[in-house]
Amino acid sequence: MNVTPLVWTLTITGIIGLLLFDFFFHVRKAHEPTLRESATWSALYVGVALVFGAGLWFVAGSGHGGDYFAGYITEKALSVDNLFVFLVIMASFKVPRAYQQKVLLVGIAIALVARAAFVFVGAAMINTFSWTFYFFGLVLLVTAGHMLKPEGEEEHSADNIVSRIAKKFFKASDEYDGDKLFTRIDGRRVMTPMLLVMIVIGGTDILFALDAIPAIYGLTEVPYIVFTATAFSLLGLRQLYFLIDELLDRLIYLSYGLAVILGFIGVKLLLHALHKNSLGFINDGKPVDVIELTTPVSLGVIVGVLVITVVASLIASRKKAEKKELSEAGPTQ
Repeated sequence: MNVTPLVWTLTITGIIGLLLFDFFFHVRKAHEPTLRESATWSALYVGVALVFGAGLWFVAGSGHGGDYFAGYITEKALSVDNLFVFLVIMASFKVPRAYQQKVLLVGIAIALVARAAFVFVGAAMINTFSWTFYFFGLVLLVTAGHMLKPEGEEEHSADNIVSRIAKKFFKASDEYDGDKLFTRIDGRRVMTPMLLVMIVIGGTDILFALDAIPAIYGLTEVPYIVFTATAFSLLGLRQLYFLIDELLDRLIYLSYGLAVILGFIGVKLLLHALHKNSLGFINDGKPVDVIELTTPVSLGVIVGVLVITVVASLIASRKKAEKKELSEAGPTQ
């Protein structure tokens, strides 16, 4: 897929424009978004992503269009899982709900910049070193196994490595000063918890990219599709946070579903690596004749696993809630 510099420029300009629009018309004035506002704008951003994918499908063909949608759905699902961590971080720093929008938008902006860098680094590695497919595949399989661990692990805590580094090297006040990033205490200029939580959210986003970028490169090698699918999955994440924050606790099996998806993509990458093998200690450096998983198969598996995961989670959560209500009601006379 040949993408001209003009198309790249227009795409990046459009994404930056959406971020600026989000900031000046929704985030600059601190407020707690209503459910209707969150639902409307979340649907709008999903609509923009779908329209872009449809346009890509029409212009570049069903193959590239299917790759985009598979990548977008995967990255969106991973982003929803990341919201669990954001909730914990927000609660840990006691961020007032009216200020959480600004924290999330800054975190999204940092994530976009970081993931754009990872996209181009990943593309350069793939173009230069064919063994990168093996590396990415193994990374995803390890990540998938890691996600099967019980909840409560360090990465689902606000006291993760990013938070500890930020608290060690930056002096911050204990109280918020509106949504200001800096304040003065005893004549000294110090950062507020607002800036500190932005650093933690942004740093956590960068760590998330280490999983997200290999996952989408397992579906397509086209940097433009990787970048746009990743970018559109992040746009609207702020609105989605407020829309489904109460629903997140009910998605009890989401991590297991994502583990299956990442494991599937990891296997797909390893099969692709064998198909393009050039490592001397594997089949004497010759390609290995193995099955290749097509885009329709990948898209079907991803959507199917997510649907099953969400439905199973909601059913299990409802049964758990009903059981709790019965136990609290006590025995009937």
